[in-house]
Amino acid sequence: MSKYTTGEMAKLCGVSVRTVQYYDDRGILSPSELSEGGRRLYSETDLKKMKIVCFLRSIDLPIHSIGEIMKEEHPEHIISLLLERQRVSLTQELADRQEKLAKLEELQEALKSMDHISVESIGDVAYLMENKKKLRKMRVKILTVGILAECIEIGTALYWWQTGIWLPFAIGMMVVVACGVWISAYHYQSTMYICPECHTVFRPTFQQDFWAPHTPTTRKLTCPSCRRRGYCVETYGKEERQDG
Repeated sequence: MSKYTTGEMAKLCGVSVRTVQYYDDRGILSPSELSEGGRRLYSETDLKKMKIVCFLRSIDLPIHSIGEIMKEEHPEHIISLLLERQRVSLTQELADRQEKLAKLEELQEALKSMDHISVESIGDVAYLMENKKKLRKMRVKILTVGILAECIEIGTALYWWQTGIWLPFAIGMMVVVACGVWISAYHYQSTMYICPECHTVFRPTFQQDFWAPHTPTTRKLTCPSCRRRGYCVETYGKEERQDG
């Protein structure tokens, strides 16, 4: 069986010799035996324990806590829980970093398409990115309700045509109208628009929002701040952001 000196233990675990000696002095990890000359000798099992101790220190567990854990009858159970908690923490941290990286790359791509870059335009892009997921969820809800209304309309119309019974179609059309009203109200309450001129985020009146010419992501509106009339970018939002 392999035997390791204090220096070899320190090298294998990436710590100083003084650290290995300190753990022995504190009774956290003592060597399995001493040589005839009084030198500390550590076994393979000691090496594994030392690596565990070093890990526990790396997650900022106090020395006295490590000592208590190592004295437990089954320290591996506690250490297993700590490892799992650390794994979950690192997984979440990795996911957060990947999300930040994706946002950074998206911002870089958005800025490439701009003729003129300013602090305000960067702010607009960041604002849109922040609300992108919410806007996507809103559109999915609207699309789902719209498809449902379309199915009801077509289904009841076909039933009327095949059976000559018009009542289901009449009821279905009332449901379709109700869905349309809900879609309009939900869209209005969940969206705001960014003026590309003064960068104000605003909500128009319901009439302006409903009747304005629009594309899937923009709507032709008059900015309440700079009075510019033109296409403004749609974003998810409940409150106005005044930048101009």
